[in-house]
Amino acid sequence: METSAARALFERIAANIERVMRGQHDAVRKLLAVFASGGHVLIDDYPGTGKTTLAKSLAASIGAQFARVQFTPDLLPSDILGVSVFNQREQVFEFRQGPVFTSILLADEINRASPRTQSALLEVMAEGQVSVEGRTHPMDELFFVVATQNPVEFRGTYPLPESQMDRFALCLALGYVDAGTEVDVLAAQDLGHPLARLAAVVTREEVIALKARVRRVRMADELRHYVVELVRRTRSAPQVQLGCGPRASIALANAAKALALFDGEEFVRPDQVHELAVPVLAHRMVLDPQAKFAGASARALVADILREVKVPS
Repeated sequence: METSAARALFERIAANIERVMRGQHDAVRKLLAVFASGGHVLIDDYPGTGKTTLAKSLAASIGAQFARVQFTPDLLPSDILGVSVFNQREQVFEFRQGPVFTSILLADEINRASPRTQSALLEVMAEGQVSVEGRTHPMDELFFVVATQNPVEFRGTYPLPESQMDRFALCLALGYVDAGTEVDVLAAQDLGHPLARLAAVVTREEVIALKARVRRVRMADELRHYVVELVRRTRSAPQVQLGCGPRASIALANAAKALALFDGEEFVRPDQVHELAVPVLAHRMVLDPQAKFAGASARALVADILREVKVPS
């Protein structure tokens, strides 16, 4: 796939999603960058901002199979992965696939499930496979997890452990749109939800080709060193108890490649790394309790690191 064709494909998908997600171009751009680079996304935002709609809009725009799992305290790992059922006629156990066997998986309110259930996603998000009862089941090539959580509701929730947070390439917030855009959202609902009228604008083969093309975008060695230095600084910052690991470096480099391709370029630029650094790194950091009590935030610390580290010319 040529660079120009890849850019046109991205613009087509983004424009289609934005028919429903009004005023969210930046979030759509980042979501597609992570999707095209093979990562997964955590959306941490208030109720009613369009978290679920964004995931559904992506699935509809690319014609992908979609599954939603509402995470609750009583949800079990087998409710996600699947379970073996005894076939009395054949006298054998048959594996019934769970909702994880899809292309786009929405893990809604993921922090409402117990850590045991949350851990059911660790292998599939990192390796693209599910191991059940000694057998390994590969996932679809387009497999992509969009998880959501509410940042202000803590009753009946279980904070995501560091290992789970690290599986998400990027954490984003949609936020509230301006008044004019919100009026447009109301008008779009007059004849029903616009999501119901959303059709696929690309084929499955085009999406697979786009993901393959992202891997061929080049990154200079100086920029690789820059990415690694940003990540290493998170480990030595005085207010940080746990910094980012190598998976963060990989996620930042890969997502930056996707942004470069979306911008119609063959090489990654430093500003594309800058655009993604905070949402890729901040959610992986664990701050010292005293720093949190003093009002420090991981996002502000990453912004400070970006100002301190010299940008390669």
